[in-house]
Amino acid sequence: MVYYSDDALVIRNMEESDAQIFTDEETAQGWHPDISKYRTRLRDQAEGKCISLTAVYEGHPAGYINVYLTGLGGAFKGKGWPEIVDFGVLEKYRRRGIGGKLMDAAEQIAGQYADTVWLGVGLHSGYGSAHRMYVKRGYIPDGTGVWYQGKHCEQYETEIENDDDLQLFFSKELCVTNPEAEQR
Repeated sequence: MVYYSDDALVIRNMEESDAQIFTDEETAQGWHPDISKYRTRLRDQAEGKCISLTAVYEGHPAGYINVYLTGLGGAFKGKGWPEIVDFGVLEKYRRRGIGGKLMDAAEQIAGQYADTVWLGVGLHSGYGSAHRMYVKRGYIPDGTGVWYQGKHCEQYETEIENDDDLQLFFSKELCVTNPEAEQR
């Protein structure tokens, strides 16, 4: 399915071939990807648990985002709100509006299921541009503080690392496009 299209950019459902492309491209930019992450998203999409999107810029997979219809865990688990998971744009395609269009598509999808969407974001500097983007888009922190590996950290916690699993959670109220979602 295609969620957005213009002269240079198409946002569509993720396909099996995208998994290897993203793994190879992220490796080339110095990241440490695991293809199983993408295969899990594809499996979850096939099972109806999420909608996995790929942004294709000028014919090349350039970014991805996943909307889980029920959150996987964290501060908003159990609230019935969709969760945005694993959002990324390859470095060589950044600053072209791709991330914003992916977020637009994800929020539009989430708005079909609930009036609020949420996400967790890592705290290390590699997430700096994401922090700024989420705030500019109207996401607000949940107020519970830092979480590590899916568990809330108590004050003065010492058994944590500043890695991808150290997160804050944010939510955003959406313009609902599904009347049934307004009743939840």
